[in-house]
Amino acid sequence: MTFYDGIYPFYPTSRTPVVFNPAQIVIILIFLVFLVAFLIILVGFRGIEKLHWFLRVSLSLFIGAVIVAVNFTNDWERGYTTVNTTYKSFSNENVKAEVGIHIGFKGVNITLRGLPENQLNEIINYNEEFLWMFGLDYESQYRKGLERGLPNPILYIAEKFTPSSPCGVYSQHRVSGQYASATMWVALCGWMLSNILLWLLVFLYGGYMILVTGLFMIFSLISFGTTRNTPLCTIQFDDMTLKTYLGPSFWLTLATALLCLITGISIITMSIFAPTTLDKVFLVNASNNEEESHETSFYNHTYGDDEKVFQSMPLESLEKAV
Repeated sequence: MTFYDGIYPFYPTSRTPVVFNPAQIVIILIFLVFLVAFLIILVGFRGIEKLHWFLRVSLSLFIGAVIVAVNFTNDWERGYTTVNTTYKSFSNENVKAEVGIHIGFKGVNITLRGLPENQLNEIINYNEEFLWMFGLDYESQYRKGLERGLPNPILYIAEKFTPSSPCGVYSQHRVSGQYASATMWVALCGWMLSNILLWLLVFLYGGYMILVTGLFMIFSLISFGTTRNTPLCTIQFDDMTLKTYLGPSFWLTLATALLCLITGISIITMSIFAPTTLDKVFLVNASNNEEESHETSFYNHTYGDDEKVFQSMPLESLEKAV
């Protein structure tokens, strides 16, 4: 809706969910569909095999979901503070609000929520995203924010990340985020190869690939962690300072990477020094024994009566039969 020549009666907003964006929801749903499909198949398993396959598949899907989902989250680094500051340019009216900053691989998300939300005859609840992905111009996004008349706290924080800002954090965050995202996708490839190798019972190389998966996740954490060495210009609102800290995505990735490292080292160690134990863990002998017992029972059922008759025949009758 416009008055004329593209002039809007209200400024359009660029709202992006902070916690769950559409990409994350789609990823979670896809992995849940795989899990539900496997649970339906799992009904046909018996005894200890049901628990074994449930734990094995659930753990593998969890690792894969984490690797993919954290590429699209905005909470690798975040911070909050409550401020009492000016709301708009050319106005001396102050508002009390909570300001938040959320940094991910592809950009920064800035939130502003009034306390209470209804102040100055309007609802103060903003959520603006500024991207630094390849092919996108951060400066142009910032200029559009100025044209749209975004609140002062959002523009003040967004200006800190512009390429022309004296803070100099734009290049560091952009390059670190791109490298961290790339290594996470390599970790996904290692995860897929490990599943294929373990399915084929190639335990040693499957363990190696799980170890590679965990190592590349650690490399991603190190790449993103280098941004902590770059001093971010102080984000100061009167007497309140907005400080950032590592967010849930960072710690979730670290926990998943450690899980991969422990699992990979355990499989490699048992594969070299205790292959029999490893076979028991993956129920290899149990499957073979079940097949042998099935074949034996089939043989006894088919030929058992003939053997009994043959054994009960007297020696003379056997000679005549021969």
